[in-house]
Amino acid sequence: MRIAFVTGSLVHGGAERQAITLANRLAERGHDCHLIYVKNDPSQLARLRLPAHSTVRCLHAKRYLDLGALSHLHALCDRLAPEVVLATNPYALMYAGLAGIAGPLAVTLHSTYIRTVKEQLQMLAYRPLFWRSACTVFVCERQKRHWLARGLFGRRNHVIYNGVDLEHWRPSETEIGASPLRRALGFAPGDYVIGLSAVLRPEKNPVQLIDAIARLRAGGVPARALFIGDGPERARVEARARALGVADRFVVSGFQEDVRPFLSACDVVSLTSFTEAFSLAAIEAMALGRPVVHPQVGGAAEMIHSGHDGWLFPVGDTATLVDRLSRLADPLARTRMGENARATVAARFSERRMIERYEQVLAQLATTRSKRAQLRNRATAH
Repeated sequence: MRIAFVTGSLVHGGAERQAITLANRLAERGHDCHLIYVKNDPSQLARLRLPAHSTVRCLHAKRYLDLGALSHLHALCDRLAPEVVLATNPYALMYAGLAGIAGPLAVTLHSTYIRTVKEQLQMLAYRPLFWRSACTVFVCERQKRHWLARGLFGRRNHVIYNGVDLEHWRPSETEIGASPLRRALGFAPGDYVIGLSAVLRPEKNPVQLIDAIARLRAGGVPARALFIGDGPERARVEARARALGVADRFVVSGFQEDVRPFLSACDVVSLTSFTEAFSLAAIEAMALGRPVVHPQVGGAAEMIHSGHDGWLFPVGDTATLVDRLSRLADPLARTRMGENARATVAARFSERRMIERYEQVLAQLATTRSKRAQLRNRATAH
């Protein structure tokens, strides 16, 4: 298949990372893959591993809807003649849908709850573009139910769980609790290191982990936090830590091209988000054998069996978050739960399984298009 991937940008984020992974892996399987991104943020461009003949272009959109960028996208796809186009999230779908691309258009949706009035209005405007799309791919069943109930769907609708490379995310015994990076970050052997891997945006609610660290330490647990990432909430996190007297109890790594060594330096990983669809960061941590404490949002209950391979807690409930993290302060408890977490990912959320499902869905769309073209040609001939 000739596949064109369209993303809003290549900014640091799970949706963009997944689009790059899909393009790389489908190219390795012999498909002719090309990638186009709308806005000039190439932060993850180095992750792309497409063959030299593949087209990789930025549309350099200067505003929300840039007519010049639309024209550029139309010309690119006219030249590439993709058999199928896969857009990542609604913004990329808008460009792909309005550009008048001839091939069938699919979209992967990575968001669930919309928090601002502006975003709600945008989703209303995006809805007709979803209706016209050949296929909408949701990343978990709960997300699919949420959006179908709100009238957002494609002509076909599928659920494909996010997946990770089990070899890359294989745990190493030498990394557990004693990695050189852990020492370099200033963590002592007896520290209980709780990681959070995310862009520090408001919806990720990172200050809640600082609150939890303060309560854990007040209860005698030697907890410390490692924030793997950066973002606009960093100043607020630092201010809260100073206010609670735990400013020396956490580390912010900044943006990292490879988060694996940093996740490996953690004993457990926690999310504190107000909204998630199906967290790639959580699956990565689980694949490394790290228990994940996750708020009950999005597809969390489809990923984690609470008490078996991780813990769930009500959104915003710091007391329950602290209780869950306290239980994992016991090395034996977190080792057992971490092993279960790795087994869950291997059974249900492997990258291979994800790629095969996308390949199957995209091939169906391309085949349907080919059959329709043949029928049109026969009708014209008669």
